Amino acid sequence: MNKTMRRGVLQYAPTILILLLFFLAASDAAERQVAALSSRPFETAAPGYRFSFPRDHGAHPNFKTEWWYFTGNLTADGKAYGYELTFFRRGVDRPQTEKNPSQWAIRDLYFAHFALTDGEGKRFLNTDKISREAIGKAGAQQDRLEVWIDRWRAAQESDGTIHLQAEAEEGEGGSWKIDLILAPEKTLVIHGTDGISRKGGEPGQASHYLSFTRLQTKGTLSIDGKERSVSGLSWMDHEFSSSMLNKNQAGWDWFSIQLENGREVMLLSNSDDRGGKDPFSGGTIVEPDGTARHLTADAFTLTPLRNWTSKKSGGEYPVAWRIEIPSEKLTLTSEPLLEDQELITSKSTRVAYWEGASRFQGTKEGKSIEGKGYIEMTGYAEPFNK
Repeated sequence: MNKTMRRGVLQYAPTILILLLFFLAASDAAERQVAALSSRPFETAAPGYRFSFPRDHGAHPNFKTEWWYFTGNLTADGKAYGYELTFFRRGVDRPQTEKNPSQWAIRDLYFAHFALTDGEGKRFLNTDKISREAIGKAGAQQDRLEVWIDRWRAAQESDGTIHLQAEAEEGEGGSWKIDLILAPEKTLVIHGTDGISRKGGEPGQASHYLSFTRLQTKGTLSIDGKERSVSGLSWMDHEFSSSMLNKNQAGWDWFSIQLENGREVMLLSNSDDRGGKDPFSGGTIVEPDGTARHLTADAFTLTPLRNWTSKKSGGEYPVAWRIEIPSEKLTLTSEPLLEDQELITSKSTRVAYWEGASRFQGTKEGKSIEGKGYIEMTGYAEPFNK
C-alpha cells in the first residue's frame, strides 16, 4: 500500500490528530486542556502482567488510555445488520484532584462511538459522544465490567453475560438503538506474548489486550421506530496502555474474523509512513476449544483488492482484502456488507476511520470455509502521525 492512499483531506480534523483506538485522546482543544491538567505518572504496559478477573474487565485509572470495544454481525428474518459500540477512557489529573472530593473534579474523560450497518436498507448510521466523569454522566467501575456515557452502557451481569444498550439522540439521522445480551462461548483470550501486545520497539510501547472472540448475541435492534429481534455473534476487545505508537506509524488495519468451523482470527497490521507493514504487527488464532496462538508480523499477508473513496473525508479505503496465513493453510477474501462504513467522529475524537461489518470466504487446508467479522482501517483519511 503506497503512501498516497493514506492521505485524504479530512475537513473535520484538528491540526494534530490524536490516536483513536490504541492511544486515544480528545480533540486538539481538549488535548491542550488534558496536557495542562495532567500531572500524575501513569503506568506503562510491561511484560509479566498478572491478570485477575473480574477486576481486569474494569477500569485501570493508573493507565492513561483504555477502551472497551464491541462489534457484531446480526440477523433478523434473514436480513443482515452490523453494530459497533465502543467506550474510551482518557485519564487526566492535577495535583489537587487527589484531595478534591468534588463530584465535578476532572479525573477522566470519556468518549463513545455507536454505529449500525443496515444491510437491507443500505444505510450506515453512526454517532459519537464525549463526557467527563462527573455527577455520574460517564464512568467505569474498577472491579468489574461496567462502563457508560449517559444511557449508553455495557455491563457484565452476575451470570457472565454482557448487556449492551445504546440509543441515538434526536437529530442524529433518525431513531436507532440496540439492546443486546452477549454470552461468551469461549474463555477469554490474552493477545501477544508474556501479557502484552507490542506496538513498538521502545519500552512501554505496548498494551494489555484481551478479548472475548465469540459471544452469542440476542436482543433487539430498532431503526426509525421499527423494532427487530436479532441474533448472531459479537466480539469484545478491552485494551489499556499509556504509550504512543512509534512516530513513523501512520495507521493500522485490524481484522476480527469468526469462522464457521469455530475458529477466530485477529490480525493487526500497523502501517509505517512509507506504506509498509510495521514489524510490530501481529495476530492471534483461536481454536474451537479456546486455545490461542500468537502470530508474528511475517506469519500473514494482507493484499488490498478493491478501494472505496469517501466523499466526506476524501479517504481511500481498501474495503475488500485477500488474507493469507500459510502456517494455518488458510486463505480468505473479504467483502463489506456496505462499502460506506466510515465514521467521522466530529463530536469527540475528531478523526475519520472505516469500521465495517464484513463477510469472509476462502479455503482452510483446501476445503471451502466462510465467516463473518469486522475490519477497522485508520490513517487513510489522514496519517495518524501527522
